[in-house]
Amino acid sequence: MARIRRPAVAGYFYEAGKEDLINRIRWAIGHEIGPRSEALAPEGSRALGAVVPHAGYIYSGPVAAWAYAALKGYGRPDAVIIMGPNHYGIGAPVAVMKSGVWETPLGSVEVDSDLAEALASEYKELEDDFYAFSKEHSLEVQVPFLQYFFGDVKIVPIALWRQTPSVARSLGATIARVLRNTPKRVYVLASSDLNHYEPHEVTKKKDELALERIIRLDFDGFYDAISRFDVSACGVAPIAALIKAAAELGFRAKLLSHATSGDTSGNYDETVGYASVLFYI
Repeated sequence: MARIRRPAVAGYFYEAGKEDLINRIRWAIGHEIGPRSEALAPEGSRALGAVVPHAGYIYSGPVAAWAYAALKGYGRPDAVIIMGPNHYGIGAPVAVMKSGVWETPLGSVEVDSDLAEALASEYKELEDDFYAFSKEHSLEVQVPFLQYFFGDVKIVPIALWRQTPSVARSLGATIARVLRNTPKRVYVLASSDLNHYEPHEVTKKKDELALERIIRLDFDGFYDAISRFDVSACGVAPIAALIKAAAELGFRAKLLSHATSGDTSGNYDETVGYASVLFYI
């Protein structure tokens, strides 16, 4: 019997009803800081994936929509690897779900078992742990966007509470090796918000210091900026793993959108930073 991962944050981070959720995603796309289009003209010929935020849709949805509209321009993937932080610290430190189904108000998506197994066989610290995903929102909030933009697409969820450089480097290198050897079109998402709970201008500046390193694919410089400038991004290892994979596979990076929660909520005193970054060739 298939393992079913039911929504943990429907009705909280996003709408619990199907039509309301579709309308919310359309709102995000059409927002004044959103992409204003469901498919952007592609840069180059291929996309690897994107950094994408994971807050409530009313806060980060317009920025997140940029990543999906950009990827839509390259075509529908066969599968999407979604890496996110494990905010709750439950389950395996480096967790994957090798099989099962994720449900959302828009329906269900299947885990790509073959792709998940290939990753786990290459990187032994990647443990099959359903429990690690039971409460985690950083991956869940990406699934309705994927369903809206791409329809029935398979996923490989990866949750990290161990976010060391060694984990990010190994995971990124593993993703690069597996993608070289698969005929599937696979996108990779690094789910992360950026600086947390500081004034708008402070958050923007701290975010920019981290984003500069991401755009340069500077793995070590990214970790250094996070530490040296006290950038409280939650998905450091997912971002760094995507940087590593992109560098090994010859991709480049481009900032699509950068804003803070102040730009959507109107509260500029205590903000969270959001960015969508495209990796393409």
